[in-house]
Amino acid sequence: MQDHTEPVVDGNALAGPLTEVFTSEVTTALTHCASCGRTGAVATLRVHHRAPGLVARCPGCDAVILRLNRGPHEVWLDLRGTVSLRIDLPDSE
Repeated sequence: MQDHTEPVVDGNALAGPLTEVFTSEVTTALTHCASCGRTGAVATLRVHHRAPGLVARCPGCDAVILRLNRGPHEVWLDLRGTVSLRIDLPDSE
């Protein structure tokens, strides 16, 4: 059951935080495989690039971690194979 006493805003509140995250270096981000639990950098995933779009698989169990497909005016990113994606942000000095 949701707590309806907490103020809620729409998804536009994510614009700033998501812009900050996805302008960072993502290949060093850590993925946590939803299938086998392996944690490793995005750069260590096995990427199949001849499928429609890019399909990245876990090197531990071969489960699909993410899918990326680019259209002429949009990018589709499917992250359902990862429990989390940890991206280290650069120092803001």
